[in-house]
Amino acid sequence: MFTHIFLGAQDLEASRKFYDAALGALGHAPGTDAGNRYVYRTATGTFGISSPINGAAASFGNGSTFGFAAKSEAEVNAFHAAGIANGGVTCEDPPGLRTNPAFSYYIAYLRDPSGNKICAMYRPAK
Repeated sequence: MFTHIFLGAQDLEASRKFYDAALGALGHAPGTDAGNRYVYRTATGTFGISSPINGAAASFGNGSTFGFAAKSEAEVNAFHAAGIANGGVTCEDPPGLRTNPAFSYYIAYLRDPSGNKICAMYRPAK
């Protein structure tokens, strides 16, 4: 459904350090410098962080969350730890298993250095 997602960054280098570490824990290569942005490309889509093109301050969406796929609970935990160690702030409940009537999932939430809410999620086999 999505081709790419870009988030605004107040401090591009602080955000690059955060995402290189957090996404690196999920097995992704460091972002590629593209001028006023860093781009993380995969076979399934592109994620990027960018200084706003209009020159205004970056802001985050209230109620927005961007989720990254993880291959295991260990990857989710590594994502969370790497994010915290590189300028992120934990939010919501601690990393762990959540259940609902449709499925169970292991998830960890963070706020990046610009306040964007992100998570890593692993869905165990039923």
